Amino acid sequence: MTPDESLESLDRVLEHRVRLGIAVLLTRYDAISFGRFKELLRETDGSLGAQLRKLENEGYVHVRKEFRDRRPTTWYALTSKGRKALGVHLAALRQVIRMADKT
Repeated sequence: MTPDESLESLDRVLEHRVRLGIAVLLTRYDAISFGRFKELLRETDGSLGAQLRKLENEGYVHVRKEFRDRRPTTWYALTSKGRKALGVHLAALRQVIRMADKT
């Protein structure tokens, strides 16, 4: 794979630090709540909501809303499309890193 091909294989959606963090965290858990993401990623409600919405619009995450103790809770899970996109993105990143190590 050429350097250009590796860079072209990077997923524009997952290039953002927060969106990549969300996807990676979701590979470790079945679902994560908005509140837990906020704690882990130290993002504001607005910023985190925008990044999660982008992933949802791309079909990378599934959203489930429920009430717990009369309080709304939003849960996010990685879809198979999101899992596949993350795998391709990480493979491209590894290739870019390998090429950089050769210089």
